[in-house]
Amino acid sequence: QVQLVESGGGLVQPGGSLRLSCAASGTILNIYVMGWYRQAPGAQRELVATMINSSRINYTDSVKGRFTISRDNAKNTVTLQMNNLKPEDTAVYYCNADVRSYILGPTYNYWGQGTQVTVSS
Repeated sequence: QVQLVESGGGLVQPGGSLRLSCAASGTILNIYVMGWYRQAPGAQRELVATMINSSRINYTDSVKGRFTISRDNAKNTVTLQMNNLKPEDTAVYYCNADVRSYILGPTYNYWGQGTQVTVSS
């Protein structure tokens, strides 16, 4: 079993910054993709950013140039630095990871519990 725990959400004014962190724990052999998704009220959950390695990073268009995703594979963590935040970034942000726990075992997808980000003056 694998758990993902997010931290770092909160209330920030437009133009401000927040840093989200997610730590994976449990039986982990490899983590392939780690990323962040978000869900605003009344909307579907959408991809924000995913990272396989430093050369394989994907951002949704609306956050390009403002958000930066990074990973620490030794610590099984993923971080999302969010700058120049806008009211439309308001959402619950979820950590996501594809994890293999055993040699020759399957890869499972896991979600964190979510952390609220509110951008408002």
